[in-house]
Amino acid sequence: MTSGVKNRTRQAIIDAAIDLLAGNPACSLGDIAAAAQVGRTTLHRYFAERADLLAAVGAEGGERLVRAATLADLERGTGAEALLRLCREYFDLGSLLSLMFSGQGGECWDSQDEQFLVRVIERGHNDGSIDPQLPADWVLSLLWSQLYAAWAYLGERKDSSRHQVLDLLTRTLANALAPGRS
Repeated sequence: MTSGVKNRTRQAIIDAAIDLLAGNPACSLGDIAAAAQVGRTTLHRYFAERADLLAAVGAEGGERLVRAATLADLERGTGAEALLRLCREYFDLGSLLSLMFSGQGGECWDSQDEQFLVRVIERGHNDGSIDPQLPADWVLSLLWSQLYAAWAYLGERKDSSRHQVLDLLTRTLANALAPGRS
């Protein structure tokens, strides 16, 4: 029972850190503790230093990215279909990915991690579902920029639902990746 409470408390601190640091990389540990609904002393029992918390955020980030790729079932369907499924899974990781791209997310991603995405894009080139004139690094930039645009749009437009913005995102990417467009 005690280890379950400890795990939930630790997870609450990490989740709060991801959410707050994504919006304000300079937020204090006190702010994170308050958002996790724990005292600052409790936070320090789990994470003695800010660096320890960032390392835990990085580890959590890596787990969430792997889980998203697994849920996207990247081996199924065309390259474009797989990329769009992954985009849907990544959409719900907005705070984590924003944090990661700001350089505050710890070591949850490196250039080798993008290789699985490059393979999906190359599969799309080969199966004709992704315009072969679009280099893989361009498609990756397009993916990340459109995810960012979708998160920003959702945050700014209180009258738009998650579902509507996700539809806009996948429609935009599908059209941008489609072969035969000039």
